[in-house]
Amino acid sequence: MTKRTGFNDHPTMVGAKVGVRPHSVLDADIIANAPDPVFVADLEGKILQANDAVSQLLGFRPDEVLEQSLSRFISPKETREFMAALREVVERGVTRNARLNPRSASGEVIPTTLNASALRDHDGKVIGAIGIVRDMRELDKARAYAESLIKNAPDPVFISDLEGKILQANDAVFGLLGFRPDELIEQSLSRIISPEETREFTAALREVVERGVTRDARLNPRSASGQGIPTTLNASALRDHDGKVIGAIGILRDMRELDKARAYAESLIKNAPDPVFISDLEGKILQANDAVSQLLGFRQDEVLEQSLSRFISPQETREFTAALREVVERGVTRNARLNP
Repeated sequence: MTKRTGFNDHPTMVGAKVGVRPHSVLDADIIANAPDPVFVADLEGKILQANDAVSQLLGFRPDEVLEQSLSRFISPKETREFMAALREVVERGVTRNARLNPRSASGEVIPTTLNASALRDHDGKVIGAIGIVRDMRELDKARAYAESLIKNAPDPVFISDLEGKILQANDAVFGLLGFRPDELIEQSLSRIISPEETREFTAALREVVERGVTRDARLNPRSASGQGIPTTLNASALRDHDGKVIGAIGILRDMRELDKARAYAESLIKNAPDPVFISDLEGKILQANDAVSQLLGFRQDEVLEQSLSRFISPQETREFTAALREVVERGVTRNARLNP
């Protein structure tokens, strides 16, 4: 049989076995030994219990914290927000997160996040809240540094949530697309890319989230003037302080000049009087001009995507592969004799 006492008193256990500790004692031990600052407040926001980590964070002695209202340490606005969160915890039995900036003993305002959950008595009635506080100073510094890197990056960089909504973008994005910040921020990427590219981006985002990989994609966002701009997108995961993926960081690269250069190079190859071809590092023919087809007597579709080994002897294939390796490793130009 248990005799109930005050909120702060541990229940008196009658006939309890020696060595068995009441749940309230165990809960108190858990709070006292938690590495994060943890406190217990009643329904009016008065602090009934707080561990050493709270005192260390705020610089107050325990007797300066206990029996004090939270309003002593946080602003009137945050007090109202905390009481609203506490009310929601009590009425709906949910866990609530909030941002608080308590004042320390030295007067420093400390950015923190609060996770508040219901504290119940033996009958399951909510009698207060357990608050877990996390010091956000280092994380805020890291976030500010990351935001500075994004803001000052020469390439267009944006941050999106898991639904593809743009949360942040640097000036290079606005310069590329010609939109004002208020025309892009909080907008879905689907506003500036086609439905097909939206599906591709969503699939890439899903892969980034599920596998933690970096993905590349080709996007052609529409500028404010309606022009489709060829770009490449490099997307990587954005994580919160717990390592959970909460969005993506996207880096865009304007491909207009490169595409022009590539088109010009392809035009030179196509119109060259001599037979010219392009191969990959394995010797597969990726591009060949009409002069190649005329020389060998094959149609274009019989040459493209074929290995050079189809047209030259095994010995010449080995020589070509060795020459290709030297071209790649040393960046030199090599001449070789082939008899296709």
